[in-house]
Amino acid sequence: MSKPMVAIVGRTNVGKSTLFNRIARERIAIVDDQPGVTRDRIYCEVEWLTRKFILVDTGGIETGEDTITRQIRAQAQMAIDEADVIIFVVDGREGLTAADEEIAMQLRKTSKKVILCVNKVEDFSESTAIAAEFWALGLGEPLPVSAEHGRGIGDLLDQVISGFPEDRSLEESDAIKIAVAGRPNVGKSTLINQFVGEERVIVSDIPGTTRDAVDTSFTYNGQEFVLIDTAGMRRKTKIDTGVEHYSVLRALRAVDRSDVVFLMLDAREGVTEQDQRIAGYVHENGKGCAVVVNKWDLVEKDTNTMREYEEEIRDRLQFLPYAPVEFVSALTGKRVHRLLDLAVSIAQQRSMRIPTGRLNEIIQDAVAMHQPPSDKGVRLKIFYAAQVQVNPPVFVIHVNHSQLMHFSYLRYLENCLRAEYGFQGTPIILRVKERT
Repeated sequence: MSKPMVAIVGRTNVGKSTLFNRIARERIAIVDDQPGVTRDRIYCEVEWLTRKFILVDTGGIETGEDTITRQIRAQAQMAIDEADVIIFVVDGREGLTAADEEIAMQLRKTSKKVILCVNKVEDFSESTAIAAEFWALGLGEPLPVSAEHGRGIGDLLDQVISGFPEDRSLEESDAIKIAVAGRPNVGKSTLINQFVGEERVIVSDIPGTTRDAVDTSFTYNGQEFVLIDTAGMRRKTKIDTGVEHYSVLRALRAVDRSDVVFLMLDAREGVTEQDQRIAGYVHENGKGCAVVVNKWDLVEKDTNTMREYEEEIRDRLQFLPYAPVEFVSALTGKRVHRLLDLAVSIAQQRSMRIPTGRLNEIIQDAVAMHQPPSDKGVRLKIFYAAQVQVNPPVFVIHVNHSQLMHFSYLRYLENCLRAEYGFQGTPIILRVKERT
């Protein structure tokens, strides 16, 4: 299911980042009294009343024409374009300004739900009078909040989730949803063209769950696939235009909606820091993953080049030991045919379920081979385990004292499960539950 996106917009120094941190429940955005501190959009995943969404912080929208101001304005516009719900923040202390009116004029042109949030309201007995002048913006009822003290946030979030669109995802379909993710210019579009360019492939365009997105549906060897388009993601220090910021948000949605992610690398550049960030997002969201090294035809090779290159990838992406690595040339089509078969295999691994009896036999054998950790004479005891979910596989391990379960022992148990069942291309989630 795709997570809705919520953008916080407004002029500088109205408390957008304070509100962002309050909703996110952690200090993520930099907060400062100096206007214009937030120049990049920042995002995080938020849950309210069981509804998960992506919250996006933006830089203050100003009317200046210097380079940085134009970029911030463009980036904020891209966030508005991508969002399902927009929180327009104004300053209740300062009152209505001409800049607020200009932003409101821009927001009235959108078909999105806009929530007018009057921040910095400290005395809620006077909130009606403070918010009254903002009715003039023509964006509906102003909602008073105090981001600094956390007042009114629950009412704000209730309005936010009420504006989410109905999910129109392809969850009920048997089609395998593939997202091709990576930095710009690594060859994602070329790879997608190779997929749908086969003579045996039937191509049709179908609407996706994200607004204005078009996914590509096709059939290969009797299996239905949906290719979710993603734009390239680049390190923030390298982002020069709002378009590339926009591509990051689109890519997050694509990963959310996918079953399998092809993390695409440029063979000439190797694994970069941004590749690690993308891989981390894929892993944390429990998606199936394969690393696709493109432009392999442009690399000078000897007998051990491929093996050494894969070792380097494993070293840089140590949290993805389960992800297979494929070397392809999207331009020439070399080895590309393997990827769709690989996607089928990963999807099957993600949906695998281990019988409870067999699962506990594996756990018991693992314990016999390597005793669980102990502390101050108390040893960890594993009573039993059960698989509670697939896509990705989730296992709950019931123990006597959960704090005795060291992450290294969890990794050992995971390796035992993988040795028996593979689970190639998919993360395994192990949860520890203390039995009362």
